[in-house]
Amino acid sequence: MANATIKSARRVIEIMEFFDRKRRPIGLKEICDGLGYPVSSGAAMLKSLMLLGYLEYDKASRTYLPTMRIAVLGRWVADQLFSEARMLPLMEELRERTRETIILGTQSEIRAQYVHVLRSPQPLSYSAEPGSLRPLTRSGVGLVLLSTKSDPEIDTLVYRSNYDEPNRSRRVALKDVMEKVSGIRKQGYFFSRHLYTEGVGVIAMPLPAAPYNRTFVVALGGPVRRLEKNLAANLTAMRKAIRTLLPPQIT
Repeated sequence: MANATIKSARRVIEIMEFFDRKRRPIGLKEICDGLGYPVSSGAAMLKSLMLLGYLEYDKASRTYLPTMRIAVLGRWVADQLFSEARMLPLMEELRERTRETIILGTQSEIRAQYVHVLRSPQPLSYSAEPGSLRPLTRSGVGLVLLSTKSDPEIDTLVYRSNYDEPNRSRRVALKDVMEKVSGIRKQGYFFSRHLYTEGVGVIAMPLPAAPYNRTFVVALGGPVRRLEKNLAANLTAMRKAIRTLLPPQIT
């Protein structure tokens, strides 16, 4: 029963994220093929979501589409975290000035999660996806998130991250993490080069405290060489945008 409940909950989220990626009406077969569901299970799940008012079904085209109930379900979260903080204008300003992919990240347990992404208009760019997860201890956004925490909290998170990592070569020493954290606290940013993906770099900075004690990080992602070439200009753009568009503390 517990396993079935977990699977059902996961599938609901996967279906909604599938619609978010496709952004159009979708038929049963495409959903099941895309997510690897048996047709019978997929049909039952879609019917349940339709009866609950989260999906609508068009008989003529035999496709499903999320209803406005989904659109407004979490709007209050966005209003609290984005509207007051003006984080979306901040990201748009940075993309216009730097022409790089802009990432808004926050902590999700022992990982950093990209909660919003504005992609670079340049042909060669970092194509990060919203919802992507990165290790707190082995990513630019993750390390900047760690830098906002107390040393005992970092110790615990490093231990948990290593315990959860089956590949011993990917486990990290607390000393190495603290060295990076110390540098971030002094500089106010972290420039990761080839840290998670070869050839890709991320310049990340912490943002002022957000509502409900949430911590966010804004980052530029792109080819390492281009980020290195424009490092000074990128840092200036980030600092200026944070200073002008965000209050010292978002509460």
